[in-house]
Amino acid sequence: MSLLELQQATIRFGGLVAVNAVSFALNEGDLFGLIGPNGAGKTTCFNMITGVYEPTSGKIIFQGKDISGTPPSKIAKLGISRTFQNIRLFNSLSVLENVVVGGFLRHRTGLMSALAYLSGSIAETALLKEKALELLEELDLLEVANVRSADLPYGRQRRLEIARAMATQPKLLLLDEPAAGMNPQEKQELQDMVRKIRDNHGMTVLLIEHDMRFVMGLCERIVVLDHGEEIAQGPPETIRKDPKVIAAYLGQAV
Repeated sequence: MSLLELQQATIRFGGLVAVNAVSFALNEGDLFGLIGPNGAGKTTCFNMITGVYEPTSGKIIFQGKDISGTPPSKIAKLGISRTFQNIRLFNSLSVLENVVVGGFLRHRTGLMSALAYLSGSIAETALLKEKALELLEELDLLEVANVRSADLPYGRQRRLEIARAMATQPKLLLLDEPAAGMNPQEKQELQDMVRKIRDNHGMTVLLIEHDMRFVMGLCERIVVLDHGEEIAQGPPETIRKDPKVIAAYLGQAV
């Protein structure tokens, strides 16, 4: 059984068909790329998977259950977490606090226990902090744990957003243009980091990225969208030679 499956997923906004009958499946442990020119429908697919949008037709299946239209908060608890094309950190909080916030998704004690500083809540919060520090060490952010997140350089803000998403303990991690704005060295480090996340945590990764060298060097399977429709799917060596993909990116006739 696939971990995630889109079955003829379609979404319309008025007369605009943003995504049209897109189907693909991710297995556990996949490093999977979702690519295409600007406006192809990539982020819209992410928004359907994470419950921001409900498909007009078709289904989103996660671990064998139809999650189409499920609210984002419940999607996160099911085990799907994401980053965003435009970084969305809690700028006034420290690096460590941002990651702890992600961990609170799995907090078992209630609000009243937390407000009353009951021992169970205090112990659980301490454990969240410990796990957050482990994530920061793994993603090379430990030395800036107490720095305000808004004061980090761009590349480290990207890493922090990934760390916060990982703190929710997802089974599926969605990365929306994680290499945007990074220099070549940062991109190589990010590639290595994403592989380690998959290997060390068993997370399945689905990413959107415009840097083709980054995608081809990292992803094991890729699906290509153009004007909301799937035009190709397969391993990188197949995708890079596909005439429809070349035409979509370069504007050449097939």
